[in-house]
Amino acid sequence: MIVLGIDPGSITTGFAFLDHSGNEFRVLEYGTVHAPAQKLLEDRLLHIVSELEKLLDKYRPEALAMEGVFFAKNPKSALVLGHIRGAVLVACRKRGMTFNEYPPRLVKQAITGDGGASKEQVANMVFARLGIESAGLPLDASDALAIALTHCTPAPLTVALKGKTKIRRKRATVQQWKDLIERMGGTVQ
Repeated sequence: MIVLGIDPGSITTGFAFLDHSGNEFRVLEYGTVHAPAQKLLEDRLLHIVSELEKLLDKYRPEALAMEGVFFAKNPKSALVLGHIRGAVLVACRKRGMTFNEYPPRLVKQAITGDGGASKEQVANMVFARLGIESAGLPLDASDALAIALTHCTPAPLTVALKGKTKIRRKRATVQQWKDLIERMGGTVQ
């Protein structure tokens, strides 16, 4: 099954196409769609959706996994983000894709074991688990990969984590991270 992970943003939207079969994951493509900030919102929406539609037609994913809504300090920013999410959802739904959303804390918990992990920690774990190089891409791209990977995680784990995202765990040591990466099939350099 091919899953599209989306980290929505009004200027930079992260995307990731992940092919999931059994316990195997294959990254088809990931990156960002950038819409110039000086453009009107409707033009940014059109640009983001147009670029994503090209990729949707290329990879034909079956499922959309998107970062869930979170409470923003600025209501206008939350509204703009809602427009982006809605436009992406409509483009995907027109293609018959299923839809799931995952709160940021749940994604962090599923990927690193810590719902309060930094974006950099999430990126490092995603790249190690999938065996790919970061290539200096924006964190929006690694977040999209993390969202897609969370969607592909067996349901019992995801369900179990939903109720535990508020639990604080102690920070892992570097050696603990390396051991975890190796247990997940990644390599540590």
